[in-house]
Amino acid sequence: MRKRVGRDNPDISLWPGDDMVTLTNLKKRGRTFLARAGLDIRRRPCTWSPRCVSLRSTVRPARGSVLLAYVLEPFLLSPGEPVSTAHTHHSESLLIARTWLDLGFDVDVIDYRNDAFVPRRDYRFFVCARTQFDRLAPLLPDGCVRIAHLDTAHFLFNNHAAFGRALDLQRRRGVTCTSIRIVETNRAIELADYGALLGGEFLRGTYAYAGKPLYCLPVPTLRTYPSPERKDYDAARRRFVWFGSTGFVHKGLDRVLEAFRDMPELELRVCGPIDREPEFARIYDAELGRTPNVRTVGWLDVDGPDFLRVVEDCVALVFPSCAESQSASSLTCMQAGLIPILTREAGIDTRDFGVTLEDASIPAIRAAVRHVAGLPAEELRRRACAARDHARAHHTLEHYRRAYRAMVEDILQRGKPARSAG
Repeated sequence: MRKRVGRDNPDISLWPGDDMVTLTNLKKRGRTFLARAGLDIRRRPCTWSPRCVSLRSTVRPARGSVLLAYVLEPFLLSPGEPVSTAHTHHSESLLIARTWLDLGFDVDVIDYRNDAFVPRRDYRFFVCARTQFDRLAPLLPDGCVRIAHLDTAHFLFNNHAAFGRALDLQRRRGVTCTSIRIVETNRAIELADYGALLGGEFLRGTYAYAGKPLYCLPVPTLRTYPSPERKDYDAARRRFVWFGSTGFVHKGLDRVLEAFRDMPELELRVCGPIDREPEFARIYDAELGRTPNVRTVGWLDVDGPDFLRVVEDCVALVFPSCAESQSASSLTCMQAGLIPILTREAGIDTRDFGVTLEDASIPAIRAAVRHVAGLPAEELRRRACAARDHARAHHTLEHYRRAYRAMVEDILQRGKPARSAG
């Protein structure tokens, strides 16, 4: 009699860390069969750990257990090994777990990409990124409080904006750029009792439709930089920066390049991994490589001297993204004393020190850049120092820790809502 492959077969373990020999053998047999049929199907190596890390609170007896599905890597480090600063979510994940532990809860941590984990505990709280929320939420007890940890705009808003940018580029340049930054479909906010939003009012607006209690958390920055007070603003006023990672059309680099192409009196430094999007590099080969006032710097380590040289030479950041939670790269540049020229969708309030673009059109970008370049040196100095002060006052790990703890304490008081849609 053949054994069924599934949860009810004790030989087939879906619990991370258990014996996976039988399931592995089945996979090998499947690949052998496909190879005999002349098919070569190779799976990309898994870049995340399937482990579940259990953390025990020092408060005994514990008040219950929390399942956290977010970034697992920092919990797998050896003693003394530094936490990665490549992205703030490593430190955020540690702070989330620490908050629950300090409040008397044991915490189980899994990777947000773990699509095999099956809950086996009676969790009181579930904190999860959008990626596994739909799958895991129905597997939890009815009384479990579900908290969606959301670090992007709602997928409908994001994807509509992303395709709109790609379509606009196609109409301007007569070519299709297929590198589009898409967020996977999910119903996380509708299945959740509460939403923890890594951003501000713009992000809140994309999730408000669900009618759930929403808490805005500040995106933290991990570094501080010297004051820009002594910068030579008469020299720097002509030079601007685009600074970001991949998703260049999404983040408006195409529009910034076209804007500066027609402003030969001003200069642009492009700081990003251009080689990771060869299609974009091919479309904008002339602007990136053969336009005298545009210099392609490439990816920069924000802890390195090259980054400091760029921010010392330049006056402002231009980042007209179509959808962010709260742009961490922009906040890093503000910490370094660059004046932000942003879209509302970048998620940062520019107050009186920066410029929020009325729209992300090329003429609007050009007008904003020329406006900043024409300001008096002392006004540029004031704005740069104010941008840095704002980032230091609102976007550090300590501010994130306080905001997250205040949110959890409020949720503990409110408890499970009487009715949650979804």
